[in-house]
Amino acid sequence: MTLVRHARGPNPLSGFQVDRAAIRYVGHDLQRPECILAERDGTLWSADARGGVMRIDPDGSQSLVSQAADPHFDLSASAADSLLTGTLPNGLAFASNGDFLISNFGTDRLERMTRNGETSVLLDTIDGKPPGKVNFVLRDSRDRLWITVSTRINPWSDAIRTGLSDGFLIVVDERGARIVADGFHFTNEVRLDANEEWIYVAETTAKRVTRLRILPDGSLTDREIYGPSSLGKGLVDGICFDAYGNLWATMIFADRLVAITPDGDLLELLDDGDPAGTQGFEEAFQFGRPVPFDVLMRSGGTICPWLASVTFGGADLRTVHLGGLRSTNIPTFDSPVAGLPMVHW
Repeated sequence: MTLVRHARGPNPLSGFQVDRAAIRYVGHDLQRPECILAERDGTLWSADARGGVMRIDPDGSQSLVSQAADPHFDLSASAADSLLTGTLPNGLAFASNGDFLISNFGTDRLERMTRNGETSVLLDTIDGKPPGKVNFVLRDSRDRLWITVSTRINPWSDAIRTGLSDGFLIVVDERGARIVADGFHFTNEVRLDANEEWIYVAETTAKRVTRLRILPDGSLTDREIYGPSSLGKGLVDGICFDAYGNLWATMIFADRLVAITPDGDLLELLDDGDPAGTQGFEEAFQFGRPVPFDVLMRSGGTICPWLASVTFGGADLRTVHLGGLRSTNIPTFDSPVAGLPMVHW
């Protein structure tokens, strides 16, 4: 594969490790804060399994903006079943007018929610069929939407196994919605490089990142593995670029935070996994059958249980926020390098 070589001095992540003692925690009593959006003024928004997003202001006050105006929403999911059932707001993005774009892992559709909770459906079929587990949405500078569908299997936990490659990537532009790439192993988060020349795809159950070149019409080509063919223990979930060109990645179930450098090397930034839980997961995962949910539940760490996403925020984009499927708050720490600004920044 072709890697981007930088002539900007040493990589600021070389030798960097997250200092556990310096981690701060934002928010409280959150429910499945899988994805986090940061705004310039310090406001954070996290996906919430009660249906909607939680707003967390810079002073620490918080309020839930609940989805409304749609009779098909079931907002009754309890904390006990919020990992698998009911409405499961997952990936978030800002629309150009500031509305929320919500990839709902429970309702299997892409939704749009205003800041007062009014909700509508943007996509609930593709090629005449329900799409499956709509996982993530990303908006680019041309106002195109890139949507990942992890699998058509429900519950999603039955797709946590090797050998299944029914995930795909949808683009929505002025021509409508269409599948532009498929055959992914549990398609998860996607990101664009600084020039929006490539789209990077987290293939969760393949433990790798794949990238594809974006052509002017939105079609994709030159598919290749980016960085190592395996990122090691756990499964890659969330990815995010910093301004130097490192691609940060979360490894759920092992609760590791890693980064792929522009030269393709893998850096370990944090390992918070429970050793016995991680070993149990890896042993079950290797057989090609769905990993039993009780094995999944025994995995993960204590800082951000089931570490799923990484987001840069703060005025200088040097504040890192972590999202976790089983976390009830947002661990936060300072980075030696700023994040790559997202399109809403």
